[in-house]
Amino acid sequence: MYGQGSKDAEHLNLLSIFHFICAGLALLGILFLVGHYAFFAHMVNNPQMWQNQRQGPPPAEIFAVLKWFYLVGGLWFLSSGVLNVLSGLFLRARKHRTFSIVVAVLNCLHVPLGTVLGVFTLVVLVRESVADLYRNRDHFS
Repeated sequence: MYGQGSKDAEHLNLLSIFHFICAGLALLGILFLVGHYAFFAHMVNNPQMWQNQRQGPPPAEIFAVLKWFYLVGGLWFLSSGVLNVLSGLFLRARKHRTFSIVVAVLNCLHVPLGTVLGVFTLVVLVRESVADLYRNRDHFS
């Protein structure tokens, strides 16, 4: 039969893995944005695509504004990926519990999967038995 300490350790290991998966999904988000930008840039900047159309290409100002959305989205995914990798490493090492709590709160903004991960991370990390694991880790290292 498992004791509470081994259950907590198992939960922390699973959360660590899920944080790495979330970081991988952030990388996929960046790749999607890069692909979408390349497609949209090709579509807007290719005059042959608009030759036989009733309407001309969209105004260049629209694409200029959308570049900022691509940049902000890319930075968001990049920071989310880095933070989740760090949190996964810290969860595995039982260090920097507060950092992982902050990352869990930020993950809640990634609806729906990040929200689930963030809530479960918070549920596990606020347990007194998990806090004891972190405190015991700090005393023995």
